[in-house]
Amino acid sequence: MLSRLVLTSGSALKNSGSFGACVVQASRSIHSSPQSKAPLPPLPEKGGKIRHGIFPEELFSLLYPKTGVTGPYMLGTGLLLYMLSKEIYVINHETFAALSISSVIIYGIKKFGPGVAAYADKLNEEKVAKAQEVKDVAVARLAQAIEDEKKEQWRVEGRHMLFDTKRNNVTMLLETNYRERLHMVTSEVKRRLDYQVELQNLHRRMEQEHMVNWVEQNVVKSITPQQEKESIAKCISDLKVLAKATQARAAV
Repeated sequence: MLSRLVLTSGSALKNSGSFGACVVQASRSIHSSPQSKAPLPPLPEKGGKIRHGIFPEELFSLLYPKTGVTGPYMLGTGLLLYMLSKEIYVINHETFAALSISSVIIYGIKKFGPGVAAYADKLNEEKVAKAQEVKDVAVARLAQAIEDEKKEQWRVEGRHMLFDTKRNNVTMLLETNYRERLHMVTSEVKRRLDYQVELQNLHRRMEQEHMVNWVEQNVVKSITPQQEKESIAKCISDLKVLAKATQARAAV
């Protein structure tokens, strides 16, 4: 679309210089930003200065460099006289009615205008105060909502830490359970091994006792009555010698 517009403007430039310039200018405006998105200037709180109730001050300021101070008045008077002399405006009963109504309106404005303006300003101030109050309440609510959102974000960050802690606790519980079971298995294996060791010791002890009893029985069987009497006599003599030694130690 843009290329067609440029070609059209180029061909138009050959035929008509002014028309081509307009088309080129139109093609350039495509690249400009839309005026609807431009920021609006702030509205003035009060209107501009006027003279005689209806004439703006800018009209007099515009004519001062060309006509001087009395120029606007002379221009207005001349236009009025021209309209009356050429009967562009004819004075009739409607003119007098308009003057009467205008006089009443001007008198009403001068008489009741300040009070009505003060009342309107008061109403406007009340509306502005209510709007400001609503704005302050909305700002306070939004600020509180922002604080709540920050707190919730902080809680969400803490939730990750809480979940990590719970995972660590579960991991520690699993590790503790594993170690308890491992200890239980180790204790059970040790108990069974101790049982086997004690069983082997019992067998060895019983074998030793059996061997000792067998040897003792064989030794007793091999002792003759004569050897038994001699050993008894020897034991008695040894006991007497031991008793004498004990008495001697007690006397000392």
